[in-house]
Amino acid sequence: MFKFTTIMQKPDSLIFDMDGTLWDAVDTYAHSWNVMFEELGIDKTINREQLAGMVGWEGKKVIEVMMPEFEPEKRLEIYAQVNEKRKILIPQMGGILYDGVIEGLEALAEKYQLFILSNCAKGVIRQFIDWSGIDQHITDEIAYGINYMPKNHNIKLLVDKYDLKNPYYVGDTAGDGEQSRIAGIPYVFVSYGFGETDDYDLKFDDFPSLTNYFVNL
Repeated sequence: MFKFTTIMQKPDSLIFDMDGTLWDAVDTYAHSWNVMFEELGIDKTINREQLAGMVGWEGKKVIEVMMPEFEPEKRLEIYAQVNEKRKILIPQMGGILYDGVIEGLEALAEKYQLFILSNCAKGVIRQFIDWSGIDQHITDEIAYGINYMPKNHNIKLLVDKYDLKNPYYVGDTAGDGEQSRIAGIPYVFVSYGFGETDDYDLKFDDFPSLTNYFVNL
């Protein structure tokens, strides 16, 4: 159910990626793009498969790939409008929580400080927390849209703010692993998400297995 690759110190906190790790909201995200394209008269659509391949990317890279025909300023303008539309759609459409996430976070919160750190727009993590009803389990959250900085930088912000001694980052892509390495913390890979990688310290194939491992450390 999991693979252990290196000897690591026991964690005092777990920092979770959101998309592909805690839930799958790709259909909602794609819909927000397509609704906005239609409203703006832009002859473009994006499907689930295309958007799923971009999950975990920083927003700047997403809009460069998705809208190469526009100037950077126009891309940012459209992206801001998409994110406003998303604020309306997420409470309505939500996403698909992965099996065991709610129960797992509740159990893990009894033993660790829990955080969510994602390359999403400002406000999206809070919407996810409110929609899923996990606020009481999450110490704090930080999104790329807060400061437009990479995950390694934002991991360090959480470490400094909460004086974390041995945090682990939990994610589903190779990029998550790279950012964990830069930040100097262990990387826990969940294989059920959107990415693939062989560079991790721990690997789990489902959330209950992850929960069981850390609860029993």
